[in-house]
Amino acid sequence: MKITIVGTGYVGLVTGACFSEVGIEVTCVDIDEKKIENLKNGIIPIYEPGLEKMVQRNVEKNRLKFSTKLSESLAGVNVVFGAVGTPPGEDGSADLKYVLQVAGEVGKNMTGYVLMVTKSTVPVGTAEKVRIALKKALDDRGTNIPFDVASNPEFLKEGDAVNDFLKPDRIVVGVDSEKAEELMSRLYKPFTMNGHPVIFMDIVSAEMTKYAANSMLATKISFMNDIANLCEIVGADVNMVRKGIGSDSRIGQYFIYPGTGYGGSCFPKDVKALIKSADDFGYSMEVLKSVENVNERQKSVLIAKAMKYFDKDLRGKTFAIWGLSFKPQTDDMREAPSLVVIRKLLEAGAKIKAYDPVAMEEAKKVLGDKIEYAKDQYEALIDADALFLITEWPEFKFPNFTVMARLLKNKVIFDGRNVYDVEEMKELGYDYFGIGTKRL
Repeated sequence: MKITIVGTGYVGLVTGACFSEVGIEVTCVDIDEKKIENLKNGIIPIYEPGLEKMVQRNVEKNRLKFSTKLSESLAGVNVVFGAVGTPPGEDGSADLKYVLQVAGEVGKNMTGYVLMVTKSTVPVGTAEKVRIALKKALDDRGTNIPFDVASNPEFLKEGDAVNDFLKPDRIVVGVDSEKAEELMSRLYKPFTMNGHPVIFMDIVSAEMTKYAANSMLATKISFMNDIANLCEIVGADVNMVRKGIGSDSRIGQYFIYPGTGYGGSCFPKDVKALIKSADDFGYSMEVLKSVENVNERQKSVLIAKAMKYFDKDLRGKTFAIWGLSFKPQTDDMREAPSLVVIRKLLEAGAKIKAYDPVAMEEAKKVLGDKIEYAKDQYEALIDADALFLITEWPEFKFPNFTVMARLLKNKVIFDGRNVYDVEEMKELGYDYFGIGTKRL
């Protein structure tokens, strides 16, 4: 089976590589000539564990190809995935410009039946707009080639996307024809043979499922951050509370770890888009609006702790930052809480020395020379007035606290992920501030 995927960003590249891994012939198309040339040579534009070797392996086996020309990538192909970006507008709505451009290009160049599958995260009703764009392109050609549209939202976790795709909890597919369902069933047969379920539904429900899933997870995070802040006020320990409620199977242990707020490419954008979609239909998503407010407030919680500790004066002080990406195992800086922390520290007159295992280059694109970049985690500590731990990379979990004490000007840690034990930090002589934990 042969498929074409338009877009070689996070979703498109992972999707293409994983489909090729199970034996499907895949062509990934992108207008970025430099990116395509790099991909042909096995150089990938994102950090994702396991992805680089998978791309190289399947390129060598000629199962995975890359092109800048969609018109030349449709021959013998019945299924085309649109995996282009849907950047948020100022009002929170998803920009569908690229999604509809892809549909139009497919309509201009298709020579036989095509199932146009939307993989990008898009608002409810997008499939109908894709159908109209594709039909218009065919009408402009004066031809009546049959086609279908479908929705196949992704549920990939950055940092574990390859494993998520190959071993999914579920595969959601929205279709409105038997032919589309049959094609998608064939495409996902290697996964269903291994026991991973495909859930077929109508297209609108599939579109809504993606936003509902991410918004639910974002809600859990913001709820726990609110609980963590209340725990500090009343003298409870959020780590104990988390264990107590996480053992309830109705709640579960995932997405109930408090921190400095959620970030990345999905949760912020998708929550905003669902709120905007509801507003467009005359309905106000009050819970999600509160989720957003809590998340924005949470990104500043460590700053409030630092201001209190240093008597509201951070001028001239130097702070070490451990972790820049929005979460471990990715170099994604989009909506990263570290950016809010750094911006507020700079506004308060402080200097920053930061380190991240993989996100330094991405951070430089955003922050430039506003901060200093350390060669390793310990260099960042030299003569720093305190450490801010923002992203819980594995290498930060068991540092040499003796070495840290020698390098830091003050033995002060503001831990945005509750990585360290409060009692141990006290025994080691550190002033330690977590999220929702007791300060002994």
